[in-house]
Amino acid sequence: MTNEDYDKQSAREIIEGFENRPEMLVQILHAFLDRFGWISDEAIRQLASELNLSRADVHGVVSYYHDFRTSPPGKHVVKICEAEACQSMGSRELSEHAQESLGLGMHESNDDVTLEPVYCLGNCACSPAIMVDGKTFGRVNADRFDEIVATMNEAR
Repeated sequence: MTNEDYDKQSAREIIEGFENRPEMLVQILHAFLDRFGWISDEAIRQLASELNLSRADVHGVVSYYHDFRTSPPGKHVVKICEAEACQSMGSRELSEHAQESLGLGMHESNDDVTLEPVYCLGNCACSPAIMVDGKTFGRVNADRFDEIVATMNEAR
């Protein structure tokens, strides 16, 4: 994720790369997320206009899928799996610890970090699992979470 400032021409090039096909909206939104880091109101307006959709149609897709954030993320994105396998191994307690440790609620951000719930990272055998900046970690307890976050902070 690059988290660039929104640029209408870059956005247009992404949309044209998908041949302005409205049925490719989810894929286009993923490309926007990769380029800009989040889906702004300006992006929603442009997508609706160029794909001949209503803004409500685009907003509905953006708000339905948890991967599409509508505010800028922090420098690091921490995702905690809250699916059943991870819940059975303590992800709820881990989520509570993460929120307290980071001083954020789920779906909240500051300049440094964004904390998000996810509903499967595909690492069920090693639950509970988290993902930090696209890298998955398994068997994460509170102590291991703190170590991972400390390493994340050192990497800046």
